Amino acid sequence: MRYPPARRHPIHRAIGEGTPITRMELLQWGPRSAITSLSWYDGDPDAVRAVLSAVDSATTTELVADDDGTYAFLRQDAYEFDDALLDLITDAGVVFLPPITFHESGAASFEAVGETALLSAFHEALSERLDTRIERVTDFHRHSSGVAITDRQRAAIEAAVSVGYYEVPRSGTVADVARMLDCTTSTAGELLRKGEAAIVRSFATSR
Repeated sequence: MRYPPARRHPIHRAIGEGTPITRMELLQWGPRSAITSLSWYDGDPDAVRAVLSAVDSATTTELVADDDGTYAFLRQDAYEFDDALLDLITDAGVVFLPPITFHESGAASFEAVGETALLSAFHEALSERLDTRIERVTDFHRHSSGVAITDRQRAAIEAAVSVGYYEVPRSGTVADVARMLDCTTSTAGELLRKGEAAIVRSFATSR
């Protein structure tokens, strides 16, 4: 879905206003009565602090850098989110799987799971408010908990499957995966290599 500037969260607006950050992945979030969240940003801690300075409601902020970005734990005393959209999401009756990714273009991408009728009703209501597009519809399969890969590595592998990267003959490329993840080709390649290595190690040690 694509947010017009006036309906974006302050963090989403800050990402699209000339900061080095181009993408934020919302990994975990609390209910409306306990507003806490864990996110990942594609930039260093200083750049993330600049983005988070736009959040007037922040009461606690903790940052941890990793190899290619920064994790941020944020506690707020208000969501600072469009109330009508927040009500729609809260009352949707479907589950939103992390991450929810916010892009500097104003777009946000997410995966929702639920009964067909509820998903259709949510999409119809959301489309009345925002420019919305369905990228794919699939059956839900629970992720295996036996393989220690990160959410971003899993997303890369799932994107690779969807573009035909693992087909024989191969019909998709790392560049196709990068476009789906909205990242560079080198980052997509690294995510695939690390995820594939973890899966192979898990398979080898389980025998």
